[in-house]
Amino acid sequence: MPDRAGSSPSSGTSSRSAAGSAPTRRSAGGASDKAGAKGGKGGKNGRKRLIDYPRAGKRGVRRWLPSWRLVLGAFATFLVLGIGAFVALYILTPVPSVADFAEAQTTTVYYADGQTPMGTFGVQNRVIVPADEIPQVMKDAVVAGEDRSFYRNPGINPIGIARALYTNLRYGEHQGGSTITQQYAERYYFNTTVDTYTGKLKEAILAIKLDRQQDKDEILSNYLNTIYFGRDSYGIETAAQSYFGVGVADLTLSQAALLAGVIPSPNNFDPRVSSEQAERRWNYVLDGMVETGTITQEERDAQVFPETIEYSRSDIYAGPQGYLLSMVRDEITSKAGITDDQLDQRGYTVVTTIDPALQQKIQDSIATVPEDHADNLRIGAVTLDPTDGAILALYGGPDYLTQARNAVTQDRAQAGSTFKPFALTAYLENGGSLQSRYDGNNGYPLPGFPNDKVSNYGGANYGTITVATATAKSVNTVYAQMNDEVGPDKTMDAAVRAGVPESTTGLNAELSNVLGAASPHPLDMAVAYNTFNAQGMRSDPFIVRSVSYLDGQVAYEGATTPKREFAEDVMADVVTALQGPPNAGGTATQTGKIGWPVAGKTGTSTDNKSAWFVGFTRQLTTAVAMYQVGPNGEEESITPFGGYRAITGGSAPADLWAAYMSTAMEGREVLDFPPAANVGTPNTPPQVAVPDLTGMTEADAQTALGRVGLTPAFTQVNDPTVPVGQVVSSDPPAGTEVDQGSTVTVAISQGPGTVEVPDVVGDTKADATAALKAAGFAVTVVEDSDDTVPAGSVISTDPAGGTQAEAGATVTITVSTGPAVEPSPSPTDTVSPTPTPSPTATDAAPGNSGNAGGGGSGG
Repeated sequence: MPDRAGSSPSSGTSSRSAAGSAPTRRSAGGASDKAGAKGGKGGKNGRKRLIDYPRAGKRGVRRWLPSWRLVLGAFATFLVLGIGAFVALYILTPVPSVADFAEAQTTTVYYADGQTPMGTFGVQNRVIVPADEIPQVMKDAVVAGEDRSFYRNPGINPIGIARALYTNLRYGEHQGGSTITQQYAERYYFNTTVDTYTGKLKEAILAIKLDRQQDKDEILSNYLNTIYFGRDSYGIETAAQSYFGVGVADLTLSQAALLAGVIPSPNNFDPRVSSEQAERRWNYVLDGMVETGTITQEERDAQVFPETIEYSRSDIYAGPQGYLLSMVRDEITSKAGITDDQLDQRGYTVVTTIDPALQQKIQDSIATVPEDHADNLRIGAVTLDPTDGAILALYGGPDYLTQARNAVTQDRAQAGSTFKPFALTAYLENGGSLQSRYDGNNGYPLPGFPNDKVSNYGGANYGTITVATATAKSVNTVYAQMNDEVGPDKTMDAAVRAGVPESTTGLNAELSNVLGAASPHPLDMAVAYNTFNAQGMRSDPFIVRSVSYLDGQVAYEGATTPKREFAEDVMADVVTALQGPPNAGGTATQTGKIGWPVAGKTGTSTDNKSAWFVGFTRQLTTAVAMYQVGPNGEEESITPFGGYRAITGGSAPADLWAAYMSTAMEGREVLDFPPAANVGTPNTPPQVAVPDLTGMTEADAQTALGRVGLTPAFTQVNDPTVPVGQVVSSDPPAGTEVDQGSTVTVAISQGPGTVEVPDVVGDTKADATAALKAAGFAVTVVEDSDDTVPAGSVISTDPAGGTQAEAGATVTITVSTGPAVEPSPSPTDTVSPTPTPSPTATDAAPGNSGNAGGGGSGG
């Protein structure tokens, strides 16, 4: 039966479908894959795809790996597009007209008020010379130093660009890959530094066009007439004059190599700044000239590093403000990302931190220093704002043109005892106390010092004293013991955290570092003490408040966020101790008389080679340093002047500080420093002064003693001058320093009371009077005759001796005048019988013996 045999295709298909759908789907899928494979690059409904990705007919990872055809095609496409874009950009990039440097904008620098000009920066020193007047040796040197492929490249160096791009992307460092032609395009046409990738692309295209349109020698000559060489010199002619005092035509090979070497960074590679860096670059250029074949190895070996002439700044740097302008330029070019070229050409507005009134006052104060000092005496002074570290006033020297080294930022001087507060800070941080006591006598034995002994200034002995007293009197022996106890490494760490650079000459972790062997810049010490003044918040110093573009947008701000370095309670005690030197008994009492609370420290180095006072009020921190420089730059002992026996920190520097700060603080609020926090634990019971208890009640006296940690012991005494129940006296007496916890005996008055009358009968009048007064009695004297008691001796007392009488009462003593005198008989008595005396006459005789005697004499 045909139908049952399954000969019908339709019935057969139905039968397989009924039997199960899964095999049918696998079959269909397989057929589809094969079809797709045969069709190649098939999509849905068998249509071909433009890009076979993901790859058809592949499974797993291979399905997602592009074929070599796809990779090659994509690369070719991007290459064509890139070339097309580059060609289009090349065609559309015009060669701009040469920048007119005569129209370059001048940058104006103002004082902190933003209105008073300090000076200007601008292109003023340029002489253009023709290409044929620039010697070939100069051109060869620049090629060797800046772009050794200059004569071969098409205006750009692809290898150099790729290397710079790799470094920038991988390490985040800015590395240039510009050829001389690119630098020429950047400076001569753009008149600014190009630092963006799009800008660099335009620069590269312009360099290629310039290379095609201009001769290599023209490019090189224009480049040499344009670039900045340092020393206020733009172009090779003025550079030759500034460095060697000759015109460009007279430059030697060695001189040309030096000038070519400074081009990348004139402020760092100038020999006057760093002879090492300058010589390194000089050698690099000469080696490059050998490599490029412009000189032989023999010529290279014969070269000697050239001497440069003394650099003379333009008149804008004359006087004390020249130091300020130099600092302003250095800060902007080193921190603001603004080059010297930009600063001189783009017309910025610069507002500094220098207060014009304070600046004038600091200069006026230094002008009062006695003129009989040595010519080589140097004075540096600087004032900082404790809130943000701004430099408010600075005296770096009398004239930047004649003495270019800034006494505040470049010169160094041994710190002496101004270093002690760093040891104090470390000591307090590690559990010490201002009330701890140490042996302050001269010659304290301690290894690590000369002859294993510590000496005090002038060999003074102070006995056992507190840390606070040792700070006020700057006692070396106490501070040496503190440093030994806490560790000199911690003292060094405190100095660095406060603001003394770790690279400071002489700064180390040796035990003697506490006495100030390190030689910081005056600015460093001002920063460190400014940290104390700001209760442990350290601010980096800066002189530029802001730099603004011509349109008013801010390009740079100098202030940074203060950083906490020390705890406030530790700083409160450090500042408390530093109020000792300016006050009574301290080493710089004149500084404490300016009318505002002052804290600070004197410093004098060995042999008086430097003298300091660094101090502050709540509003201003000022450092003053004096030192004397020998003919070869060596330190000399400061020659006494102005009537001073010796120049120490407490003499001329402290006087200058006081003279300046008394005017600098005029009109400012009187602000006290934070009270002492009394951190740490004293190494012995602290000493306290016995309070004056006189006239207090017993209860009040007990409270007063307890308040300072002393224990009272009361005793009763008779005192007619002090009311009952009040304090008569104390033992030890008021004002005496005793250990906290000691007992003070307090005498309480119980009123006059009664006292036994001394027995003075028979004593002389003088002895009797003295004895009675010693017992607290007043004395009254009467006289009477007595046959048995010698004249002048006491007959009796009232009250009688041995009896009790009120303290302070009067005792009457009767003093003998000797036997009574009998009357002499008259002449008539020899005729008449002697009358018998009447009773009345007899009674009167003793009481009137003196008159009877007198009458007899008169008769």
